[in-house]
Amino acid sequence: MNVLSDRIINLTESATLRMAALARELQQKGVNVINLSLGEPDFQTPQHIKDAAKKAIDDGYTFYTPVSGYLDLRQAICAKFKRENGLDYTPDQIVVSTGAKQSIINVVLCMVNPGDEVILPAPYWVSYAAMVELAEGKVVELPTGIEKNFKMTAQQLEAAITPKSKLIIFSSPSNPTGMVYTKDELHDIAKVIAAHPNLYIVSDEIYEHINYSGKHESIAQFDFVKDRVITVNGLSKGFAMTGWRLGYIGAPVAIAKACDKMQGQFTSGTCSITQRAAIAALNESLAPTIEMREAFHRRRDLVLSLLADIPGIKGYTPEGAFYVFSDMSSFIGKTDGTTTIKDIDDLSMYILDKAYISTVAGSQFGDDQCIRMSYATSEDKLIEAGKRLKEALAQLK
Repeated sequence: MNVLSDRIINLTESATLRMAALARELQQKGVNVINLSLGEPDFQTPQHIKDAAKKAIDDGYTFYTPVSGYLDLRQAICAKFKRENGLDYTPDQIVVSTGAKQSIINVVLCMVNPGDEVILPAPYWVSYAAMVELAEGKVVELPTGIEKNFKMTAQQLEAAITPKSKLIIFSSPSNPTGMVYTKDELHDIAKVIAAHPNLYIVSDEIYEHINYSGKHESIAQFDFVKDRVITVNGLSKGFAMTGWRLGYIGAPVAIAKACDKMQGQFTSGTCSITQRAAIAALNESLAPTIEMREAFHRRRDLVLSLLADIPGIKGYTPEGAFYVFSDMSSFIGKTDGTTTIKDIDDLSMYILDKAYISTVAGSQFGDDQCIRMSYATSEDKLIEAGKRLKEALAQLK
């Protein structure tokens, strides 16, 4: 008799966390590993946010919070949605959670029944599929590919919808590709979804502030579909607050209440200190966020120039987030005389073993041609990574 449930046995481990763990194991052995696997800004949380957290401790914010978050935080989130996205939400439509990852799993568990189909434009963030499987839903992958700039078309989406379709989940700016949908593209997608009244949208906008293409666009801006959009956001990426753990949704009231009910049985309200710091993050200056975005933009251009100098890599210019998602399928089937690269997972492990660079294979994102590399690290490390990668790949014949 197996002690563990089928649920946990069948649950896929996070590929990004697994690769980061392998990198740490090598580092503990004294190996100088360059970690390009984790999506974590290498900047410190802005000082005014830290100061707000310290003040919250001194002011006695050390007790349980409302499950959906402090009212003044939810009001600040509503103000942010209106100010930055042109979206009208009320506090009873907001649920604050322990990271945007919890925000998304709350929604999935509250909405997906066994057998319901969830459409995932591929490549997609690794955890989307695992969450759907945990809810006993069925993942329907919508392949895009580098030739389409990793974007689904409205026609492609229409062809994938069936009577069992319940959700579509996507991120823009995208993890893993850095793709950013334009307003016109989102409008076309929204029109398709509007024609299918049982289909809802989870719009993951956690990389909103790391956007090099101009104004961020939210699909909930279109009134004819807004009542079927769950907008997800958080503080980790744009405010360098990964360890603080705070995400939130703006959703139709019935869905928000369901997520409050679900969260009440899992974690209850998220950290009181983090919530007070979040108010400062949302209400005060975005200058530190803009500085981080500019740094990421410079790093993106640096990494693209380094990759362009490596034969066999098919490039793509990301418009947001802090990843490059490069087609490296030309190396599949090659060998250095010792190791033969059978698939993209082998190539990712080869890069770790030979170049001591931690990456994530695209197969974990629904694409078996590409590898994701994060450039959320220093320019010196990126330059060294480019040198190591070029040398390691040159050995494959």
